[in-house]
Amino acid sequence: MSTTGLSAQDHASIIATAEAAAEAAREITLRYFRGTALDTTSKLDAGFDPVTVADRGSEQAMRAVIEKMRPEDAILGEEFPMKPGTSGLTWVLDPIDGTRGFISGTPTWGVLIAVRDADSVLYGVIDQPYIGERFVGGLGTASLSGPHGTRDLGVRSGVSLEDAVIFSTFPEVGSETEGRAFQDLAARCKLTRYGMDCYAYALLAAGQIDLVVEAGLQSYDILAPIAVIEAAGGIVTDWQGGAVLDGGRVLAAASKELHQAALAVLSGY
Repeated sequence: MSTTGLSAQDHASIIATAEAAAEAAREITLRYFRGTALDTTSKLDAGFDPVTVADRGSEQAMRAVIEKMRPEDAILGEEFPMKPGTSGLTWVLDPIDGTRGFISGTPTWGVLIAVRDADSVLYGVIDQPYIGERFVGGLGTASLSGPHGTRDLGVRSGVSLEDAVIFSTFPEVGSETEGRAFQDLAARCKLTRYGMDCYAYALLAAGQIDLVVEAGLQSYDILAPIAVIEAAGGIVTDWQGGAVLDGGRVLAAASKELHQAALAVLSGY
């Protein structure tokens, strides 16, 4: 992650703005989480891609904070049109990553906030409002704050592929081919789990798991996890080992060795 051209004042401003945006999103999302009359619609004519008033309200609240505190920055969010900027920095927002989990009452969804320039992601936040955990990374920091206090983030090391814990959100992963690729890799690991959305990436950064593999992601799904995981010492690429800032097929690994072992399987698909 490059921070070229940013001053210490810029760093402090970005971090303060991200914190304020995360707090604003917490207030909105918790207002609706586990509610009994949550209005849900689908973005798709065929299939189910849910969006709720909580998604829209969370993004609006974050946008309002950013526009007030850093009006020169651009904003790209999942639910509303892009707001252009003049600073060269863009805030990338997913107001609720894991809306299916949100409407089902599981506390594994999260609010994603990232700041990027033209070439890289500089700072990211994965926030789980209900649990009260906030994972942040970039601009010289990598930390988790929550019910157990605040501590540094760090991926775990020394785990072989055969002993690895691997996560993905959906068992089908993506296309039929992508699903086969994941199953091929997962069969070589010790434990496979599903359905965690962005929280899986947070667990990787916290040293709890070893691999996350997904496909069909958008930039707002992955930029904050990239920042947090890389700050914690992990690696995030596409299935060929290239940059994945714009989404697509994602491989997140706790170590260089695990990353190479996983690539050896996934790159053949």
